[in-house]
Amino acid sequence: MNSAKATTVPDHAAAEAGGNIFLVGMMGAGKTTIGKSLASHLDKTFFDSDREIQKRTGVGIPVIFEIEGEAGFRKREMEMLQELVKLKNIVLATGGGAILSAENRELLRRNGTVVYLRATVDDLWRRTRHDKSRPLLQTPNPHAKLAELYAQRDPLYCEIAHIIVESGTQSTRQLTQSLAQQLTGADLNIDGTYSEVP
Repeated sequence: MNSAKATTVPDHAAAEAGGNIFLVGMMGAGKTTIGKSLASHLDKTFFDSDREIQKRTGVGIPVIFEIEGEAGFRKREMEMLQELVKLKNIVLATGGGAILSAENRELLRRNGTVVYLRATVDDLWRRTRHDKSRPLLQTPNPHAKLAELYAQRDPLYCEIAHIIVESGTQSTRQLTQSLAQQLTGADLNIDGTYSEVP
């Protein structure tokens, strides 16, 4: 799973640079980090749906979970996605559970190119084990919880993804370059310029 490659799902036609790019994947997969880098290189505006919810409510995600439960948070998440997908020329990092809703999956699939950043459960656990801002991982065994969530969500990510990228061992720079090539049909050089794929 840690191979440094990008896989294009057969029904995907390479997106124009002016289109929206939606990043999906588990918590800890690198959606925010890669999203910011990709947006910068492709001259798009970056959004993080969780951060937009926090801006709107004025409180952190754990507080929303505590007061409204997961169902309340998912309702807010759906409303936020409905707004964000209407924007143009954006890179959007979605919350890990956004794809649990069939309506959200359809929204994302229909309004942009969906990229699944895929990582192993072990990689995800290493990246999230000290993060207290993730309500679903505040359990006695967060590794087991990640494995459970991964088993539930991986098929849904794969179902809607136009592009699947194994993110385990690649650096942010490598992932950005790989994705830029997939999305634009051009090689993104390290200095941010492009060279055409032969």
